[in-house]
Amino acid sequence: MTLLKKYPILQVVTVFAVTLFFGCESNFKEVQKSNFTEFVPSGEAENINLKYTDSGRIQVVLMSPKMLEYASVDFPFTEFPKGIDVTLYDKNGKKTYVKSDYATSYKLTNLIDLKGNVKITSQDGQILETQQLYFDQKNEWFFTEKSFKFTDPKGVSSGQGIDFSKDFKIINSQRIAGELESNE
Repeated sequence: MTLLKKYPILQVVTVFAVTLFFGCESNFKEVQKSNFTEFVPSGEAENINLKYTDSGRIQVVLMSPKMLEYASVDFPFTEFPKGIDVTLYDKNGKKTYVKSDYATSYKLTNLIDLKGNVKITSQDGQILETQQLYFDQKNEWFFTEKSFKFTDPKGVSSGQGIDFSKDFKIINSQRIAGELESNE
């Protein structure tokens, strides 16, 4: 009779353990969500037309359909998810035009990352086209390691990797191919 009493107790313990096991489903996803801070912009603007001036002179005009500001994160940045259209002015009033499908400006490094159909046109007719280009705002310098196409009145060239001043006066290119007119 002792054997019969242990058997129902074993069944009860087994049923209880199985119920407990399946009743306490893993809430790992919910625990992850509770520790997750949503990454939302601290500011948002549409159809912006921003003019940056210094000493009463316009230096930059930036236009974009949408701007998202992430100022409250550890590495603050401004995002332009629908692209930008920028006009840069040099000291003599010459213009350089910059267009891209997407852009991100990083506050701490003063770098701008331009992506997608990047096109830079100087007032002198020089055109650079690439898929990604960085702009160092402090040094007013563009650079990329991506493939590019450079068109100027002397000819067309292409290559992989280029860096240049915002006015195209200094150009350093790597792995270049093309035909250019020479003064020699």
